Amino acid sequence: MVAAASLVAPSATALALPTPKAFTSYLDLECFKTSTYQPPTTTLTLKHLNPVLQDLPTEQVTLGAREKLCVPVAKNQVIPPSGVLDFIRYVDLSCYRITGATVNRSLVLSHLNPVLQDLPREQVVMTAPQHLCVPVAKNGLVPPSEVLSLVSHIDLKCYGLTPNTLMNRKLALTQLNPVLTNQIPTTSVQVTYGRQLCVPVLKAGDSVPTAVASIVRWIDLENFDVIAPAINPVTLSLKHLNPVLAGLPAETAVLSGAAQLGVPVAKNGQFPPG
Repeated sequence: MVAAASLVAPSATALALPTPKAFTSYLDLECFKTSTYQPPTTTLTLKHLNPVLQDLPTEQVTLGAREKLCVPVAKNQVIPPSGVLDFIRYVDLSCYRITGATVNRSLVLSHLNPVLQDLPREQVVMTAPQHLCVPVAKNGLVPPSEVLSLVSHIDLKCYGLTPNTLMNRKLALTQLNPVLTNQIPTTSVQVTYGRQLCVPVLKAGDSVPTAVASIVRWIDLENFDVIAPAINPVTLSLKHLNPVLAGLPAETAVLSGAAQLGVPVAKNGQFPPG
């Protein structure tokens, strides 16, 4: 059921921002295929935020069709710590097809989440941009103000990867966002090949507070394909949270099966502080 009015999630007390390490290490996003939607013509200028990629040039992209919605999950019942969960549960990213220049950047990726700490480092090449994933609220549930100040500035530019590393691991995924906790049960998925690396970018016109930028710049997610059971279709209303896209209309998205799992990684041995 799509909510008709915007609601602000309650916050009993003011929440302090988590450290970059605490936030990024527990940020796992399950990406569901959505009904296709083409937003109004929107061209954005994107600049890289992560220290490893700050030498890459600024690039203009135009939003293509929405293809997936990535929502926060916990793996194998390892729930993010209190004070971190309050923020992560509201990281919902709507992903739109984009194109751009191939960068062919060689990187070494190290897993950050405790559940995957035993996996070896990966040597990969980041190729061409494929998606831009931007923050949205689902069914009018807007995060508390201190949470919104962080999640509204999470913009990830997703590039293709080669080679496609096989994880070959079965994981139980539990929904964390309040809108989906009662609609999608804990599900066992088989994680297969790494397909994308999603890295943080800044959209021209967005003013990001320094404390928020110090966290967002460390969000790097490697997206792996998953084999997942079918779900009953879930219809959602999506509203953009980032100030630069606030003028775009609300979108209806029907979620079908899960397609990918985004897991946090560090690049070239530069780990988030904290």
